[in-house]
Amino acid sequence: MLTHGYPAYTTSCAWLGYSDQQLKQLCTKALKDGWTRFKVKVGTDLQDDIHRCRLIREMIGPDNILMLDANQRWEVKEAIEWVTKLAEFKPLWIEEPTSPDDILGHAAISKALAPLGIGVATGEQCHNKVIFKQLLQAKALSYLQIDSCRLGSVNENLAVLLMAKKFQIPVCPHAGGVGLCELVQHLILFDYIAISGSLENRMCEYVDHLHEHFKYPVIIRKACYMPPQDAGYSTEMKEDSTRKYQFPQGEVWQKLLSGHKIYLH
Repeated sequence: MLTHGYPAYTTSCAWLGYSDQQLKQLCTKALKDGWTRFKVKVGTDLQDDIHRCRLIREMIGPDNILMLDANQRWEVKEAIEWVTKLAEFKPLWIEEPTSPDDILGHAAISKALAPLGIGVATGEQCHNKVIFKQLLQAKALSYLQIDSCRLGSVNENLAVLLMAKKFQIPVCPHAGGVGLCELVQHLILFDYIAISGSLENRMCEYVDHLHEHFKYPVIIRKACYMPPQDAGYSTEMKEDSTRKYQFPQGEVWQKLLSGHKIYLH
């Protein structure tokens, strides 16, 4: 890990609403920076999804990895039909195809898409180890996505990592947002070093956003998380950032509130 780091994938290239030109620019830069795993947001409009997936697949080539993320958009039958129509682009997985609480729905989707070689990924909204246990027992996922904040404590995350090992399901954590990358790097490095010992079909999400507010931001090198060298959980924010963004007294909020003439009582 100290030499090569833990493999990451990028979500920053293909958000919904990006123009073709923006998608191309972001993909070109990501490829130049060494990224080989790309996630595309889908679920609003099928024809637009087909267009965007074709564009991204042509940009990244046949050998790089493409994943899809629907952010809970569909009902079960709709998810199966929609993803089947995107199968030509060879996605590794469809993430959160339906309600995160619908364990049997995920199992039905997983079973239907397996012949197409498409796995189901979920877990970022799962709030305890029991939900993960049931997802695993129901064979409802092919890729398990822990979230360092959704699960309450490091211990709860470790229980899930151990269950994933028992069921031989790769862990590919959810990250992004404010400090999630900084947090989850510790968990996924521990998973590799102390539990799974494997990098097969494993990667950790990375979003290049808001890291400048942290004293010990993640270090990405050649599209891999490099192990943090500082003590602690890497989540201490810069004092200047917390002061500016504190609600409602912070400088940023004061400008927003005065601009919109919002009054707090």
